[in-house]
Amino acid sequence: MPIFTFPCSARPRLWRQCAVLAAALLLSLSAAHAERIKDLASIQGVRANQLIGYGLVVGLDGSGDQVRQTPFTQQSLTNMLSQLGVTMPQGTNMQVKNVAAVMVTARLPAFSRPGQTVDVVVSSMGNAKSLRGGTLLMTPLKGANGQVYAMAQGNLLVGGAGAQAGGSSVQVNQLNGGIITNGAIVERSVPTAFARNGEINLEMNTTDFGVTQSVVTALNRAFGPGVARAIDGRVVQLRGPVDASNQAVFLSQVENVQVNLPPARAKVIINARTGSVVMNRTVTIDEAAIAYGNLSVVISQQAQVSQPTTPFAGGQTVVTPSTQIEMRSDKGSIKRVRTSANLADVVKALNALGATPQDLLSILQTLKSAGALRADLEII
Repeated sequence: MPIFTFPCSARPRLWRQCAVLAAALLLSLSAAHAERIKDLASIQGVRANQLIGYGLVVGLDGSGDQVRQTPFTQQSLTNMLSQLGVTMPQGTNMQVKNVAAVMVTARLPAFSRPGQTVDVVVSSMGNAKSLRGGTLLMTPLKGANGQVYAMAQGNLLVGGAGAQAGGSSVQVNQLNGGIITNGAIVERSVPTAFARNGEINLEMNTTDFGVTQSVVTALNRAFGPGVARAIDGRVVQLRGPVDASNQAVFLSQVENVQVNLPPARAKVIINARTGSVVMNRTVTIDEAAIAYGNLSVVISQQAQVSQPTTPFAGGQTVVTPSTQIEMRSDKGSIKRVRTSANLADVVKALNALGATPQDLLSILQTLKSAGALRADLEII
């Protein structure tokens, strides 16, 4: 843990202020390293539901759909007018430019009740140029079972601006989509069942037996033996209170239990488009020799032995593994860099030796194929 020094005075008032500041800093440091179950898992059965609907946006400034090319817009407008008591003569070809057919999507959170509001996203279906300034008419939002769970309506908020550069206009944002904050009112709730006779399942965000077992250990330490048990590498079963009124209190305590996690699985992620490499601290490499283009890279490991400076002083001999990287070019130049066995240090050394991002990607992929890279390699 790092040590902080505060220039506090001997006066009691300033000393108390410094003590409060130091305590707040230590709490922030401990919170930064804390892993709560809330951040590692979710409660099985407590989930959101997707909603979708088809509607019309009106009030556009001549930037709506061209009805000849989007006949479904004219058909929808005719059906809407007929429901409002306006009958259009058969065969009427309406040339309106202020209407656009849109798809409306929303997420219905768990435990939503009738009367609550949710945000909706509105996206154009036809060839409308812009939805800015439009108003979404009443649109029913349906779930996967075809039943209506919310009604959406309201004025759209569409982002976007044109920037002038060298006499030309550059469009910054997309104008064929927008959002309506609190634009849908929930009409029907979705039953949420997450406990059966007091049994509650926690679903880990990732499948990892080590993380799951650490969660079980932390829960049994906090609530007593037998409260939690692992079903598999992703699900933890809890024995909670049978009374539904106490389950919310129990789950709030479960979510705030801190877990000491095991080391993460070694993984290297490479972005082939940008040449960036991201890795965690558990990635290591073994001895290897690589020939790539005009580069020849040899990675060898050695052991550095540090003896105590004073004989018979009770000191210990320390053996530190180190990695030596030797890079040769077609011109005969040789560069050597001594570093640790961590891949992050090896990548920095390769960059210092002049390896390009594409060279680095190829070298890492070759190391993985040869078995010298002890990590999962993922290319995005």
